Amino acid sequence: MSILESKWEELADVKTELAERDWFMGTSGNLAIKVNSDPVQFLVTASGKDKRKRTDEDFLLVDQFGRPVEETHLKPSAETLLHVEVYKKTKAECSLHVHTIDNNVISEVYGDRGEVQFQGQELIKAFNIWEEDAVLKIPIIPNYAHIPTLSKAFSEHVKGDTGAVLIRNHGITVWGRNAFEAKKILEATEFLFRYQLRLLEHKPFQLFKVV
Repeated sequence: MSILESKWEELADVKTELAERDWFMGTSGNLAIKVNSDPVQFLVTASGKDKRKRTDEDFLLVDQFGRPVEETHLKPSAETLLHVEVYKKTKAECSLHVHTIDNNVISEVYGDRGEVQFQGQELIKAFNIWEEDAVLKIPIIPNYAHIPTLSKAFSEHVKGDTGAVLIRNHGITVWGRNAFEAKKILEATEFLFRYQLRLLEHKPFQLFKVV
């Protein structure tokens, strides 16, 4: 099996698992995995596809600028430029972007602050944060309709080989050093978002704390 085929299968497995969680409503979301580092080439989901299905047209190979490497009728996902920024600035191998109700609500509740913070939560260890009193900060950026503008705002928060950025009323993009790590981070953030929203139902005052 070639590297391209291996990476295709790896990304397809992630897509299948996330689809089973119903995280691709209305064909939303996109996934990417690096195939080559020099020059940078990565597989990204094709636009407008039903991600609950597994087909030979789920992904296409694009270059460091997000352009198809070979002539194809497939179109890269709209947010491909976000993945471009991840691979341009880090050594990450996989990046994932999903739209869920929980991450959209969190982004709106805390959007005016420009970030949401978590402290004292076990799952922040998914970000390799081990200090007892550590704080996880997830930036929230505006949902610019102009994708180059969105990618520029997003890029300002891409500072390490693992990370996460919320786009207000849009979705979350996470990345990691491999597909397993990226998926782990995505799962952890979605847990934290759901936990925080459930907490606000029972302790509304928490909304006004610096959390």
